[in-house]
Amino acid sequence: MTSRRTLKLLAALTWYSGGFILLFKGTAMLLESLRLQPDSGWVWAAPLVGLVAGGFKVRYLFNRFCIRNLERIDDLEQPRFWQFFRPGFFVFLTAMILLGVALSRAALDNFSLLLFVVALDLSLATALLG
Repeated sequence: MTSRRTLKLLAALTWYSGGFILLFKGTAMLLESLRLQPDSGWVWAAPLVGLVAGGFKVRYLFNRFCIRNLERIDDLEQPRFWQFFRPGFFVFLTAMILLGVALSRAALDNFSLLLFVVALDLSLATALLG
């Protein structure tokens, strides 16, 4: 058994580490897009779109998820170390990480896809850190 506080800390650590990783990755991909087409105005539109979309995700989606997860943790009768998320969420998280890796690799020399991934990564980073 473990404490509910420990589960909440593990959940927060997961959210924040994912947010910082995506922020770093999105920034690196933004620099790559600048290398490909330094004069394109779209290079600066992509992170702006990502930040705005991330703000909406914080407000209307991720806050609710976090609150429900914290309430679920509080309702656990005998908390176990692995219960900081539901089992299905771990499957979802793994799938999202694999999809992100695949998208990033596909976008390496594709300017349009690169900007899409920049916007996506920065929107998720904003939402996770928000």
